[in-house]
Amino acid sequence: MTHLSFMELRRVADALGTLRGAQIADAMMRGDRRQLRFELADGRLAVVGIAADAEGRARLELDLIERPQASAPQLEVGFETA
Repeated sequence: MTHLSFMELRRVADALGTLRGAQIADAMMRGDRRQLRFELADGRLAVVGIAADAEGRARLELDLIERPQASAPQLEVGFETA
């Protein structure tokens, strides 16, 4: 059995707390079952996975990926050569 530190559990719990009330549009498990990806209705992604740390111990990871913000039109600048 793998033991997780309190700080890791706290980090994951805080990240999951931001997802409270969010609707899941899709979920996909990676073929080797080391990663689970949730696509939320608002376009965000939540990726839960297990990775090895420097000592080779399993580490629980949770990444929240926000939808890119709409950017303003870019200013196009032309350079004249003489």
